[in-house]
Amino acid sequence: MAKDYYNILNVPRNASGDQVKRAYRRLANQYHPDKKGGDEKKFKEINEAYQILSDPAKKQQYDQFGTTFEQSQSQDQGGYSGFNGFQDFSGFADTFSGFKQKQGQTEYNFGGFEDIFQDIFGFGAKKGGVQKGEDISVDLELTLEEAAQGKIEEIEIYKRVVCPKCKGEGVEQGSSFKTCSQCQGKGEVKTTQRTVFGSFVAARICPQCHGEGKIPEKSCGNCGGDGRIRNNEKIKIKIPAGIDNRGTLRLSGLGDAGKRGIQPGDLYATIHIKKHPYFERKGDDIFCQTKISFTQATLGDKIKVPALEGEVSLKVPAGIESGQIIRLKSKGITHLRNRGKGDEFVKIIVKTPKRFSRKAKELLKDLKKEGL
Repeated sequence: MAKDYYNILNVPRNASGDQVKRAYRRLANQYHPDKKGGDEKKFKEINEAYQILSDPAKKQQYDQFGTTFEQSQSQDQGGYSGFNGFQDFSGFADTFSGFKQKQGQTEYNFGGFEDIFQDIFGFGAKKGGVQKGEDISVDLELTLEEAAQGKIEEIEIYKRVVCPKCKGEGVEQGSSFKTCSQCQGKGEVKTTQRTVFGSFVAARICPQCHGEGKIPEKSCGNCGGDGRIRNNEKIKIKIPAGIDNRGTLRLSGLGDAGKRGIQPGDLYATIHIKKHPYFERKGDDIFCQTKISFTQATLGDKIKVPALEGEVSLKVPAGIESGQIIRLKSKGITHLRNRGKGDEFVKIIVKTPKRFSRKAKELLKDLKKEGL
């Protein structure tokens, strides 16, 4: 059975290229075999899914053939099957911004795909060393009323923050830095590797100085030279009125601190809206139902019905039938962009009484004689 690549990356079927890439980076970092709690099988599966969904042609074919995609690939493209083959992975090489030949080998400039290739093959990282801090993802649960009106949610997360002792420098007070002996201050070392594309000479972040070109003479005793420590931090998240279920907010710079002054990562907050006991949401409109008596339906009435901001009056016209819907304008969800509001739709259910008093029965008989 073919795999569900969208489910593997936890992205919707209409996800953009940026969403796919962001999901891949987060999951690849989480399940990398070299990390604690890593999972090599899961890591390969994530890479396989990214390979397909990041390539427009492969994504289109996968969407078209669905569960027969792997069989279709094997028939049409010489036996390619998922991550294991890489026969058709050469399309990524065409996107590189430049390359040069050197003594029969090829030295590539990866043109923006350095982070992906380093995750998969372990080379191609940008010179300059440590990139920004890691992104953090959190899930927030709201009621429908909170989502409709917006709110400020305060959360506490355990994250990397700048070391207060060394101010993020990673060096003990009174000490300084020295040139890295492994890369001679360049921040990178060159290695030759054989891949499915051939033999590559690739620049790689220096494993000793992590791309900085220098190392502390004496590391900070509080953070061990990293420049960061893990600590709890309270963060206020402003949730806009009208946000939808599974909507994601990006809070720039509120992720993990970067090493030694490097830009921090971002915080992504995904909103989950609880099921409401009374309302059903469709876009910016809300739907509900209310019961009225036979006489109210016949004669008409003014009743109270629930709304997101509390009870409101609803005029029930005389002669209304069970199942009819009355619209309450602008009593729905705030539009996220234009700040208008959706509507509330109330379905009327006419209750038929099962028991009558003797007087009520006589009255109903009289109504029957009148043709009602």
